[in-house]
Amino acid sequence: MQYTHLGRSGLNVSRLCLGTMNFGPHTDESAAHSIMDSAQDHGINFFDTANVYGGAGHRGWTEEIIGRWFATGGERRERTVLATKVYGTMTDRPNESRLSALNIRRALDASLKRLQTDYIDVYQFHHVDRNTPWDEIWQAVEVAVQQGKILYSGSSNFAGWHIAQAQESAVRRNYTGLVSEQSLYNLLTRNVELEVIPAAEHYGLGIIPWSPLHGGLLGGVLKKERDGVRRLAGRALETLTKHRDQVEAYEDFAEELGHEPGEVALAWLLHQPAVTAPIVGPRTQEQLDAAIRSLGVALGEDALKRLDSIFPGYLTAPEDYAW
Repeated sequence: MQYTHLGRSGLNVSRLCLGTMNFGPHTDESAAHSIMDSAQDHGINFFDTANVYGGAGHRGWTEEIIGRWFATGGERRERTVLATKVYGTMTDRPNESRLSALNIRRALDASLKRLQTDYIDVYQFHHVDRNTPWDEIWQAVEVAVQQGKILYSGSSNFAGWHIAQAQESAVRRNYTGLVSEQSLYNLLTRNVELEVIPAAEHYGLGIIPWSPLHGGLLGGVLKKERDGVRRLAGRALETLTKHRDQVEAYEDFAEELGHEPGEVALAWLLHQPAVTAPIVGPRTQEQLDAAIRSLGVALGEDALKRLDSIFPGYLTAPEDYAW
């Protein structure tokens, strides 16, 4: 396994982050525990979850599954850099969503209880809260840090200027602020290259891409379609129809390289300087094994240029759209 620092922090994390969103709704608890054990056996020490994971009928389910896994011992918690999130609505009561000081306090304590741990390594804001001032947010976080409940803070789904706003507020308080940003980023969706990645690089945040295979569209979907393994519907089918020529060219190029499409998509992210660790969210052991193989895929300059020609990216704003 390869390791790197999370942003400008001194925290060492694996180059792949285990996403747990499927645990509960799509992967039963026994299989989830096996996947987490296997991930650690392969050297993955960075696990990502959120307080809302588990579905509308059982929010917190995923954290509970992880907590029971920690409780089995074997230094599972000590070997894990644990990241969870706050923001989403947990109940229909007021003050149980977003980033008020009250919700941060309550949500954090609830996550700690479900996860059966006394601290969170990286506590992430799942979305920007436009109605809560940053001084309030940082004050709540600073209290949690002083209590030993949080070590680092991260953001998720922030715009570039939100990162700047958060960091400048933290600087005024002599506080570290954010060390990571979790964004939608893959070969097919590269909008963050305009402003989010430049802001993250300027302030020393590590990028943690979610949906690195764009919901499976970069994971060999056309081959699976031909083999009768997978049939798309709804928005996924609409997206594939729109980008079918690109996806076909991409799968052909992956075959030319001698790798599976999903391995190439993850490897491309690992070659991006701002990226710390793509989040892989396996439902099965086989999907985890496939993700781990991406660490051995080396993409040369010509291959990276070819991928850019299939899936064009962006220049840093404003040069992308102005002189």
